Amino acid sequence: MEVEKIGFIGLGLIGGSIAKTIRRLQPGITLVAYDVDKESLSLALEEHTIDAALGGLDGGFAGCQYIFLCAPVQKNAEFLEKLSEFAGEQCIITDVGSVKSAIHEEIAHTPLAPYFIGGHPMAGSEKSGYAHATPYLLENAYYIITPSGETSPEAVGRFQQLVQSLGAIPILLDYKEHDFVTGAVSHLPHILASSLVNLVEGLDGEDGMMKKIAAGGFKDITRIASSSPVMWQQICLANREQVLRLLDAFLEELGRIRGDIAGSSSENLFRFFQNAKDYRDSLPIASSGPLPKIYDVYCDMVDEAGGIATLATILATNQISIKNIGIIHNREFQEGVLHIEFYEEKSLQEALGLLRKYRYTVYVR
Repeated sequence: MEVEKIGFIGLGLIGGSIAKTIRRLQPGITLVAYDVDKESLSLALEEHTIDAALGGLDGGFAGCQYIFLCAPVQKNAEFLEKLSEFAGEQCIITDVGSVKSAIHEEIAHTPLAPYFIGGHPMAGSEKSGYAHATPYLLENAYYIITPSGETSPEAVGRFQQLVQSLGAIPILLDYKEHDFVTGAVSHLPHILASSLVNLVEGLDGEDGMMKKIAAGGFKDITRIASSSPVMWQQICLANREQVLRLLDAFLEELGRIRGDIAGSSSENLFRFFQNAKDYRDSLPIASSGPLPKIYDVYCDMVDEAGGIATLATILATNQISIKNIGIIHNREFQEGVLHIEFYEEKSLQEALGLLRKYRYTVYVR
């Protein structure tokens, strides 16, 4: 079945990025959207990302082959009830939430169940909202698909093809397994990062020395603590059972390493760090995971007036946008004095070519 029309409920970072990706790769598909944020809808119309901004869950969604539910989790119940009138063999309802149990259990044994396919694009950013959406966010990202038990294999296959056509990598999972897996590799790390930041803040002296000399390692491991507090509050509550299970397991692990340090067990300590290094080094590099990817380079630079301005001008004149730029004062774990961060892989690669062309020494981790 050819896809002619797709609807979006919620046009934030994920919904907006999916819409932009569809517009970039399949411009012939009609895209319609509803969002309580009228500014996002206006911007999406202005950028020609969508063809129509809808005032509610009304007849404007009729004729959609897919409707993406990208609204906050607490709004799902309200929207699902209204979406049931559009769902059917010709219209699959899908969501993009990072927790799947709640929505699957909500639609179980309802008329919507056969036409629902849970989805979770494993991509994101510390930023939120349509203004930060990008048409490349899904590129080589895992896209977890959690079909309802009543959804036909044919419908699941069609949705897999759609996901693949957007440059993502579909993976089929049971929704409960999804919540445990993402709890371990996404939800727990966010809690740990925020806990570490709060701990250091509480331990820091009045002179703020810890904050001042925070090393690259600290910044790397806590980068995701800059994510939306509201979103992570909701995720912890929505995936409460699995998060508690994982926190208990982590506390046991901390207890073991504490015992090894207290007992000066050099063999156990070495094995602890060696095993972590081996597993970490074995992680795949090419594919995106559930944590937001960072596109950055480090660059050597002589301390002279106008040095940063010159580099920024080279990039700007070639239409390469810089997300962040700054001098690295503590280079404990990286080379290069200047840290430059970009919004997407394409910009990073173009910047690397330009900077090397102009004889800058750059480092990519």
